[in-house]
Amino acid sequence: MRRCSKPLILAAFLLAFLPGALHAQNAPAQPAPAPNVSPQNPEAQPPLDVDRDPILSPDADDNQAVSPTHPNQAVHRDNGVYTLRRNVDEVVLNCTVIDDHGQLVNDLTQNDFRVFEDNAPQTIVSFQHSDIPISLGILVDNSGSMRDKRAAVDTAALDLVRASNPDDEAFIVNFSDEAFLDQDFTSSIAKLNDGLSNIQSRGGTALYDAVVASADHLAQGARHPKQVLLIITDGEDNASTLDLEQTIHRIQDLQGPVVYSIGLLFGDDTDGGEARRAKRALQLLSDETGGLAFFPRNLLDVDTVAAEVAHDIRNQYTIGYHSTIPMSLGGYRTIRVEARAQHHGKLYVRTRSGYYPKTDQATQKAAAGASSDTSGR
Repeated sequence: MRRCSKPLILAAFLLAFLPGALHAQNAPAQPAPAPNVSPQNPEAQPPLDVDRDPILSPDADDNQAVSPTHPNQAVHRDNGVYTLRRNVDEVVLNCTVIDDHGQLVNDLTQNDFRVFEDNAPQTIVSFQHSDIPISLGILVDNSGSMRDKRAAVDTAALDLVRASNPDDEAFIVNFSDEAFLDQDFTSSIAKLNDGLSNIQSRGGTALYDAVVASADHLAQGARHPKQVLLIITDGEDNASTLDLEQTIHRIQDLQGPVVYSIGLLFGDDTDGGEARRAKRALQLLSDETGGLAFFPRNLLDVDTVAAEVAHDIRNQYTIGYHSTIPMSLGGYRTIRVEARAQHHGKLYVRTRSGYYPKTDQATQKAAAGASSDTSGR
Protein backbone atom coordinates (compact mmCIF):
# COMPACT_ATOMS: atom_id res chain seq x y z
CA MET A 1 0.00 0.00 0.00
CA ARG A 2 1.56 3.28 -1.15
CA ARG A 3 1.61 6.25 1.20
CA CYS A 4 1.01 9.79 0.09
CA SER A 5 4.09 11.93 0.42
CA LYS A 6 2.18 15.03 1.45
CA PRO A 7 1.15 15.07 5.13
CA LEU A 8 -2.37 16.08 6.12
CA ILE A 9 -2.19 18.76 8.80
CA LEU A 10 -5.25 18.65 11.04
CA ALA A 11 -5.95 22.32 11.67
CA ALA A 12 -8.70 21.50 14.15
CA PHE A 13 -6.04 21.11 16.81
CA LEU A 14 -4.93 24.73 16.46
CA LEU A 15 -8.51 25.96 16.27
CA ALA A 16 -9.70 24.07 19.32
CA PHE A 17 -6.71 23.40 21.58
CA LEU A 18 -5.35 26.92 21.84
CA PRO A 19 -8.69 28.58 22.79
CA GLY A 20 -9.16 25.84 25.37
CA ALA A 21 -5.77 26.61 26.83
CA LEU A 22 -6.70 30.29 27.12
CA HIS A 23 -9.92 29.43 28.94
CA ALA A 24 -7.99 27.22 31.29
CA GLN A 25 -5.74 30.13 32.23
CA ASN A 26 -8.74 32.24 33.26
CA ALA A 27 -10.53 29.44 35.12
CA PRO A 28 -10.20 28.53 38.82
CA ALA A 29 -7.21 26.33 39.51
CA GLN A 30 -7.82 22.63 38.91
CA PRO A 31 -5.42 19.72 39.40
CA ALA A 32 -3.55 19.00 36.19
CA PRO A 33 -3.93 15.48 34.78
CA ALA A 34 -0.17 15.02 34.57
CA PRO A 35 1.58 17.67 36.68
CA ASN A 36 5.07 16.26 36.35
CA VAL A 37 5.22 16.40 32.56
CA SER A 38 7.18 19.29 31.11
CA PRO A 39 5.23 21.38 28.54
CA GLN A 40 6.30 21.69 24.95
CA ASN A 41 5.13 23.78 22.02
CA PRO A 42 1.33 23.20 21.65
CA GLU A 43 1.31 24.76 18.18
CA ALA A 44 3.33 21.94 16.66
CA GLN A 45 0.46 19.86 15.28
CA PRO A 46 1.62 16.37 14.27
CA PRO A 47 1.26 15.29 10.65
CA LEU A 48 -1.11 12.47 9.80
CA ASP A 49 0.03 11.17 6.42
CA VAL A 50 -2.97 9.75 4.62
CA ASP A 51 -3.23 6.70 2.42
CA ARG A 52 -6.86 6.53 1.34
CA ASP A 53 -8.83 5.70 -1.78
CA PRO A 54 -9.52 8.64 -4.14
CA ILE A 55 -13.26 7.92 -3.90
CA LEU A 56 -15.62 7.69 -0.93
CA SER A 57 -15.74 4.34 0.82
CA PRO A 58 -18.77 2.22 -0.15
CA ASP A 59 -19.06 1.10 3.47
CA ALA A 60 -21.09 4.16 4.46
CA ASP A 61 -24.48 3.23 5.90
CA ASP A 62 -27.21 5.29 4.30
CA ASN A 63 -29.35 4.82 7.39
CA GLN A 64 -26.85 6.74 9.51
CA ALA A 65 -27.96 10.36 9.35
CA VAL A 66 -24.88 11.92 10.92
CA SER A 67 -22.91 14.42 8.89
CA PRO A 68 -19.13 13.82 9.05
CA THR A 69 -18.66 17.52 9.71
CA HIS A 70 -21.12 17.42 12.62
CA PRO A 71 -20.29 14.33 14.66
CA ASN A 72 -22.28 15.58 17.65
CA GLN A 73 -25.60 15.25 15.83
CA ALA A 74 -27.99 12.43 16.69
CA VAL A 75 -27.60 8.90 15.37
CA HIS A 76 -30.86 7.53 14.00
CA ARG A 77 -31.63 4.23 12.32
CA ASP A 78 -34.91 3.81 10.48
CA ASN A 79 -35.54 0.41 12.02
CA GLY A 80 -35.31 1.95 15.49
CA VAL A 81 -32.84 -0.57 16.86
CA TYR A 82 -30.20 1.98 17.90
CA THR A 83 -30.87 5.57 18.89
CA LEU A 84 -28.50 8.04 20.51
CA ARG A 85 -29.65 11.65 20.45
CA ARG A 86 -27.11 14.25 21.44
CA ASN A 87 -27.47 18.01 21.72
CA VAL A 88 -24.46 20.22 21.13
CA ASP A 89 -24.53 21.50 24.73
CA GLU A 90 -25.12 18.08 26.28
CA VAL A 91 -22.28 16.44 28.18
CA VAL A 92 -22.29 12.75 27.25
CA LEU A 93 -20.54 10.16 29.41
CA ASN A 94 -19.75 6.55 28.60
CA CYS A 95 -19.76 4.73 31.94
CA THR A 96 -18.68 1.24 32.94
CA VAL A 97 -19.98 -0.09 36.27
CA ILE A 98 -18.36 -2.92 38.21
CA ASP A 99 -19.12 -4.45 41.61
CA ASP A 100 -16.70 -5.18 44.44
CA HIS A 101 -15.84 -8.49 42.77
CA GLY A 102 -14.73 -6.75 39.59
CA GLN A 103 -17.73 -8.00 37.59
CA LEU A 104 -19.61 -5.82 35.11
CA VAL A 105 -23.03 -4.65 36.31
CA ASN A 106 -25.60 -4.44 33.53
CA ASP A 107 -29.00 -4.19 35.24
CA LEU A 108 -29.04 -0.58 36.50
CA THR A 109 -31.60 2.08 35.65
CA GLN A 110 -31.29 5.82 35.25
CA ASN A 111 -32.48 6.35 38.83
CA ASP A 112 -29.50 4.36 40.12
CA PHE A 113 -27.02 6.99 38.89
CA ARG A 114 -25.91 10.35 40.28
CA VAL A 115 -23.74 12.76 38.28
CA PHE A 116 -21.67 15.58 39.78
CA GLU A 117 -19.79 18.34 37.97
CA ASP A 118 -17.35 20.28 40.14
CA ASN A 119 -19.14 18.55 43.06
CA ALA A 120 -22.50 20.06 42.05
CA PRO A 121 -25.31 17.56 41.32
CA GLN A 122 -26.53 17.43 37.73
CA THR A 123 -29.82 16.32 36.20
CA ILE A 124 -29.59 13.36 33.85
CA VAL A 125 -31.48 14.14 30.63
CA SER A 126 -30.60 11.07 28.57
CA PHE A 127 -29.81 7.48 29.45
CA GLN A 128 -29.11 4.37 27.43
CA HIS A 129 -27.70 0.94 28.05
CA SER A 130 -27.42 -0.97 24.81
CA ASP A 131 -24.83 -2.06 22.29
CA ILE A 132 -24.71 1.13 20.23
CA PRO A 133 -22.27 1.40 17.30
CA ILE A 134 -18.94 3.14 17.81
CA SER A 135 -16.27 4.85 15.76
CA LEU A 136 -12.92 3.29 16.60
CA GLY A 137 -9.36 4.33 15.89
CA ILE A 138 -6.74 1.55 16.18
CA LEU A 139 -3.24 2.97 16.75
CA VAL A 140 -0.40 0.47 16.41
CA ASP A 141 3.24 1.21 17.23
CA ASN A 142 5.28 0.71 14.06
CA SER A 143 8.71 1.43 15.57
CA GLY A 144 11.61 -0.93 15.10
CA SER A 145 11.14 -2.69 18.44
CA MET A 146 7.66 -3.88 17.37
CA ARG A 147 8.86 -5.88 14.37
CA ASP A 148 8.57 -9.31 16.03
CA LYS A 149 5.29 -8.45 17.79
CA ARG A 150 3.20 -7.17 14.90
CA ALA A 151 1.74 -10.49 13.76
CA ALA A 152 0.16 -11.20 17.16
CA VAL A 153 -0.91 -7.58 17.58
CA ASP A 154 -2.59 -7.40 14.18
CA THR A 155 -4.49 -10.64 14.82
CA ALA A 156 -5.73 -9.32 18.17
CA ALA A 157 -6.84 -6.01 16.64
CA LEU A 158 -8.89 -7.76 13.95
CA ASP A 159 -10.40 -10.15 16.51
CA LEU A 160 -11.52 -7.11 18.52
CA VAL A 161 -13.30 -5.70 15.47
CA ARG A 162 -14.92 -9.08 14.74
CA ALA A 163 -16.23 -9.20 18.32
CA SER A 164 -17.76 -5.74 18.00
CA ASN A 165 -21.03 -4.37 16.70
CA PRO A 166 -21.35 -4.99 12.93
CA ASP A 167 -22.30 -1.31 12.50
CA ASP A 168 -19.02 -0.12 14.01
CA GLU A 169 -16.54 1.74 11.84
CA ALA A 170 -12.79 1.77 12.39
CA PHE A 171 -9.60 3.25 10.97
CA ILE A 172 -5.97 2.13 11.23
CA VAL A 173 -3.05 4.38 12.19
CA ASN A 174 0.48 2.96 12.13
CA PHE A 175 2.91 5.26 13.91
CA SER A 176 6.63 5.48 14.51
CA ASP A 177 8.17 8.96 14.38
CA GLU A 178 5.15 9.93 12.21
CA ALA A 179 1.52 8.82 12.14
CA PHE A 180 0.18 7.23 8.94
CA LEU A 181 -3.52 6.72 8.27
CA ASP A 182 -3.21 3.42 6.43
CA GLN A 183 -6.97 2.75 6.35
CA ASP A 184 -9.69 5.33 6.81
CA PHE A 185 -13.12 4.65 8.35
CA THR A 186 -14.54 1.32 7.21
CA SER A 187 -16.46 -1.71 8.46
CA SER A 188 -14.57 -4.06 6.15
CA ILE A 189 -12.33 -6.57 7.92
CA ALA A 190 -10.39 -7.08 4.70
CA LYS A 191 -9.60 -3.37 4.39
CA LEU A 192 -8.59 -3.13 8.04
CA ASN A 193 -6.32 -6.13 7.56
CA ASP A 194 -4.70 -4.38 4.59
CA GLY A 195 -4.14 -1.29 6.74
CA LEU A 196 -2.50 -3.32 9.49
CA SER A 197 -0.30 -5.15 7.01
CA ASN A 198 1.50 -1.94 6.02
CA ILE A 199 4.45 -2.62 8.32
CA GLN A 200 7.61 -0.56 7.98
CA SER A 201 9.12 -0.95 11.44
CA ARG A 202 11.56 1.91 11.88
CA GLY A 203 12.23 5.13 13.76
CA GLY A 204 11.07 6.28 17.17
CA THR A 205 7.72 6.37 18.97
CA ALA A 206 5.64 9.56 18.52
CA LEU A 207 2.73 8.22 20.54
CA TYR A 208 1.26 11.52 21.77
CA ASP A 209 1.28 13.09 18.31
CA ALA A 210 -0.49 10.02 16.92
CA VAL A 211 -3.14 10.12 19.66
CA VAL A 212 -3.93 13.81 19.13
CA ALA A 213 -4.04 13.48 15.33
CA SER A 214 -6.31 10.43 15.63
CA ALA A 215 -8.62 12.12 18.15
CA ASP A 216 -8.96 15.06 15.75
CA HIS A 217 -9.66 12.64 12.91
CA LEU A 218 -12.48 11.12 14.95
CA ALA A 219 -13.91 14.56 15.74
CA GLN A 220 -13.88 15.55 12.09
CA GLY A 221 -15.04 12.40 10.32
CA ALA A 222 -16.68 9.88 12.68
CA ARG A 223 -20.27 8.85 11.96
CA HIS A 224 -21.00 7.76 15.53
CA PRO A 225 -21.00 9.97 18.65
CA LYS A 226 -19.54 7.16 20.78
CA GLN A 227 -15.82 7.18 19.97
CA VAL A 228 -12.89 5.05 21.11
CA LEU A 229 -9.15 4.92 20.57
CA LEU A 230 -7.17 1.70 21.09
CA ILE A 231 -3.39 2.15 21.49
CA ILE A 232 -0.97 -0.77 21.19
CA THR A 233 2.67 0.05 21.91
CA ASP A 234 5.78 -1.47 23.47
CA GLY A 235 7.60 1.61 24.77
CA GLU A 236 7.49 5.19 25.93
CA ASP A 237 7.06 8.20 23.67
CA ASN A 238 10.41 9.52 22.49
CA ALA A 239 9.60 11.47 19.32
CA SER A 240 6.44 13.59 19.79
CA THR A 241 6.21 17.36 19.56
CA LEU A 242 3.46 17.26 22.21
CA ASP A 243 3.74 16.04 25.77
CA LEU A 244 1.43 13.87 27.89
CA GLU A 245 -0.36 16.76 29.59
CA GLN A 246 -1.11 18.49 26.28
CA THR A 247 -2.38 15.21 24.84
CA ILE A 248 -4.81 14.63 27.71
CA HIS A 249 -5.89 18.28 27.56
CA ARG A 250 -6.67 17.96 23.86
CA ILE A 251 -8.80 14.83 24.35
CA GLN A 252 -10.68 16.52 27.19
CA ASP A 253 -11.14 19.59 25.02
CA LEU A 254 -12.79 17.39 22.38
CA GLN A 255 -14.99 15.77 25.10
CA GLY A 256 -13.83 12.35 23.97
CA PRO A 257 -12.80 9.74 22.92
CA VAL A 258 -12.37 6.93 25.46
CA VAL A 259 -8.81 5.60 25.29
CA TYR A 260 -7.91 1.94 25.82
CA SER A 261 -4.22 1.07 26.01
CA ILE A 262 -2.28 -2.17 25.62
CA GLY A 263 1.33 -1.83 26.75
CA LEU A 264 3.62 -4.63 25.61
CA LEU A 265 6.19 -3.81 28.26
CA PHE A 266 7.90 -7.17 28.58
CA GLY A 267 10.95 -8.92 27.23
CA ASP A 268 14.62 -9.18 28.12
CA ASP A 269 15.48 -6.09 26.10
CA THR A 270 12.94 -3.88 27.89
CA ASP A 271 14.49 -1.12 29.99
CA GLY A 272 12.94 -0.98 33.46
CA GLY A 273 12.88 2.81 33.70
CA GLU A 274 11.42 3.19 30.23
CA ALA A 275 8.76 0.58 30.99
CA ARG A 276 7.69 2.41 34.16
CA ARG A 277 7.39 5.73 32.34
CA ALA A 278 5.48 4.13 29.48
CA LYS A 279 3.12 2.39 31.90
CA ARG A 280 2.43 5.65 33.75
CA ALA A 281 1.65 7.48 30.50
CA LEU A 282 -0.69 4.81 29.16
CA GLN A 283 -2.41 4.50 32.52
CA LEU A 284 -3.03 8.26 32.69
CA LEU A 285 -4.34 8.43 29.11
CA SER A 286 -6.84 5.69 29.88
CA ASP A 287 -7.79 6.79 33.40
CA GLU A 288 -8.48 10.40 32.42
CA THR A 289 -10.74 9.38 29.53
CA GLY A 290 -12.65 6.56 31.20
CA GLY A 291 -10.86 3.67 29.49
CA LEU A 292 -8.61 0.88 30.68
CA ALA A 293 -4.89 0.18 30.39
CA PHE A 294 -3.67 -3.40 30.05
CA PHE A 295 -0.14 -4.72 30.43
CA PRO A 296 -0.02 -8.37 29.30
CA ARG A 297 2.96 -10.49 30.28
CA ASN A 298 3.49 -11.99 26.83
CA LEU A 299 2.16 -11.96 23.27
CA LEU A 300 -0.10 -14.94 23.93
CA ASP A 301 -2.21 -12.75 26.25
CA VAL A 302 -2.76 -9.92 23.75
CA ASP A 303 -5.73 -11.56 22.02
CA THR A 304 -7.43 -12.16 25.39
CA VAL A 305 -6.91 -8.52 26.33
CA ALA A 306 -8.40 -7.34 23.01
CA ALA A 307 -11.49 -9.46 23.69
CA GLU A 308 -11.80 -7.86 27.13
CA VAL A 309 -11.63 -4.39 25.57
CA ALA A 310 -14.42 -5.31 23.14
CA HIS A 311 -16.53 -6.69 26.02
CA ASP A 312 -16.01 -3.54 28.08
CA ILE A 313 -17.02 -1.26 25.19
CA ARG A 314 -20.17 -3.29 24.51
CA ASN A 315 -21.40 -3.06 28.12
CA GLN A 316 -21.35 0.64 28.92
CA TYR A 317 -24.08 3.04 30.03
CA THR A 318 -24.43 6.27 28.06
CA ILE A 319 -25.51 9.18 30.27
CA GLY A 320 -26.14 12.77 29.23
CA TYR A 321 -26.72 15.96 31.18
CA HIS A 322 -26.74 19.73 30.69
CA SER A 323 -24.24 21.45 32.95
CA THR A 324 -25.56 23.88 35.56
CA ILE A 325 -22.45 25.97 34.89
CA PRO A 326 -22.74 28.16 31.76
CA MET A 327 -20.58 26.85 28.93
CA SER A 328 -19.41 30.41 28.23
CA LEU A 329 -17.41 30.41 31.47
CA GLY A 330 -14.94 27.89 30.07
CA GLY A 331 -12.40 26.24 32.35
CA TYR A 332 -11.84 22.62 33.23
CA ARG A 333 -14.81 20.80 34.83
CA THR A 334 -14.35 17.71 37.00
CA ILE A 335 -16.86 14.87 36.68
CA ARG A 336 -17.89 12.21 39.19
CA VAL A 337 -20.53 9.56 38.63
CA GLU A 338 -21.94 7.38 41.40
CA ALA A 339 -24.18 4.33 41.19
CA ARG A 340 -26.25 2.72 43.93
CA ALA A 341 -28.82 -0.05 43.80
CA GLN A 342 -30.56 -1.98 46.55
CA HIS A 343 -29.72 -5.38 45.12
CA HIS A 344 -26.00 -4.56 44.79
CA GLY A 345 -23.23 -3.80 47.25
CA LYS A 346 -20.53 -1.24 46.56
CA LEU A 347 -20.51 -0.15 42.92
CA TYR A 348 -17.67 1.55 41.06
CA VAL A 349 -18.23 3.74 38.00
CA ARG A 350 -15.49 4.36 35.46
CA THR A 351 -15.85 7.35 33.16
CA ARG A 352 -13.79 10.34 32.06
CA SER A 353 -12.52 12.55 34.85
CA GLY A 354 -13.56 15.87 33.31
CA TYR A 355 -13.74 18.07 30.24
CA TYR A 356 -13.28 21.52 28.79
CA PRO A 357 -16.60 22.97 27.57
CA LYS A 358 -17.02 23.98 23.97
CA THR A 359 -17.78 27.63 24.57
CA ASP A 360 -19.99 29.61 22.25
CA GLN A 361 -17.87 31.40 19.66
CA ALA A 362 -20.28 34.31 19.45
CA THR A 363 -19.90 34.85 23.19
CA GLN A 364 -16.12 34.81 22.81
CA LYS A 365 -16.25 37.36 20.01
CA ALA A 366 -18.57 39.59 22.00
CA ALA A 367 -16.26 39.41 25.00
CA ALA A 368 -13.28 40.20 22.79
CA GLY A 369 -15.12 43.21 21.33
CA ALA A 370 -16.06 44.49 24.77
CA SER A 371 -12.45 44.18 25.87
CA SER A 372 -11.32 46.10 22.79
CA ASP A 373 -13.83 48.89 23.47
CA THR A 374 -12.70 49.19 27.05
CA SER A 375 -9.02 49.36 26.15
CA GLY A 376 -9.70 52.10 23.62
CA ARG A 377 -11.23 54.50 26.14
